[in-house]
This record gives sequence, C-alpha cells and structure tokens, in this order.
Amino acid sequence: MRCVFASLSHYRPQDAPVAQIEDSHNNLLVETTAAILLRKRKFSDTSLIVSWCTESLGCIQTVAKGARRAKSPFAGKLDLFFEAEISIVRSRKSDLHTLTEVVLKNPFPGIRSSYLRTQTAAYFIELIEICTERDHREPELFGLLRRAFGYLDVNDPTQRAVWHFETELALIAGVHDSKSAGEGAGFPRDANSLPHNPAFALGNLFGRLPLSRKPLLKTLAAEAKNSSK
Repeated sequence: MRCVFASLSHYRPQDAPVAQIEDSHNNLLVETTAAILLRKRKFSDTSLIVSWCTESLGCIQTVAKGARRAKSPFAGKLDLFFEAEISIVRSRKSDLHTLTEVVLKNPFPGIRSSYLRTQTAAYFIELIEICTERDHREPELFGLLRRAFGYLDVNDPTQRAVWHFETELALIAGVHDSKSAGEGAGFPRDANSLPHNPAFALGNLFGRLPLSRKPLLKTLAAEAKNSSK
C-alpha cells in the first residue's frame, strides 16, 4: 500500500532560509517566510492575533493590526488552513510579533468541502501545537503540515492518513523508530492499543494528546466500515 503523504527524505532544512529586509525608514528588521495559518482570535476591536506554523521561524504568534477593518490589506487573506508568505517584525519584549504583510499562496479550498476533512485538519493543527515550542525553528514540521493539507485538499481522510501523520511527527520529534511499528509501511495494526505506537510516544513525551483524536478515529473507522459495505 502506498504512503498517503510524500516522504520527508527529500526535505532539506537548509533550503528554508529566513528572508530579512531592513526597513531603514523605521529602523526595523522585516522577516519573511512561508507559513500556514493555525488559529486566529480577536485582539481588539480592529485587530487579530494570528498563529502560524512557519517554514523558517517555527510556530509563532502575530498581531494583525487593523485586520478586522473592512478595508484592511489583510482582508480575505487570514483564514484557517491558508498557506501564505508572511512578513513580520519580531518583538523584542514578547513572543507576540507584528504581522506586516500576507501574500496568499494556497487556501486549500478542498479542506472545507467536507466536515470530516476540516475535522482532520484541525486535529493535525492541535497535534502540531502540542508538540512544538513557540518560536523554535522546525522546518520539517511545516513541510509535513503542508503535505498533509495538500492531501486533504483532494482526498477524504482515513485512519491510515492520521496514523501516517502521527508517525512522521513522532519521527521528527525523535521518539519513534519507523521499524518498531511493525505493520506494513510502518503502521501498527491497531494504533489505539499498541503501547509503542507513534501517538502513544508523542502523548508520553508531551504529556497529552488532543481530546479530538479519539472521536476522529471513531468517525473514520465508521466511514471505512460504511464504504466497504
């Protein structure tokens, strides 16, 4: 059975440098990177706090000033699962940086075509957030999430897809050996019960797994059963 996502073997972290441009007028250093939007929430009457998984800066939080205004330059560019090229000015006082520009690259519209695709994408985001330190550079995580969203953009999710994502994430975290899973292409026969499965390893390392995992896998199992009838 073929893998549902492409392998990480051709992804090279050194291919993702941070673009830095100095704004001489304001004496600020603007950093640019590819990013996927994870969450957004209200910051003020006019602004949003937006969380990103980035290729070059890790998982970061930014404030999008004026984003809630009708004529904001961010209008239509800040939605869940969107991939974009973003520019930020890093804060010297906190981990909340200033978002200065967003260039939309891929909205992954297919993810919104079904509730189950959206539910699976949301679980992937929760898992990334649990397993990632803020502002810690991990370009492999961005590559994994982008491939996963590319898959969900054109395919309905399966249990195997979820297990594959967990396996790749555990490999990046260094808590799983693909040979130890045993079944087929590195997947356990029952990823909920085996003590050495990737999800167990991640939960053991980071203290918990998203509560959404169990109902998601239950729904996917039901879908697979119904489709086989």
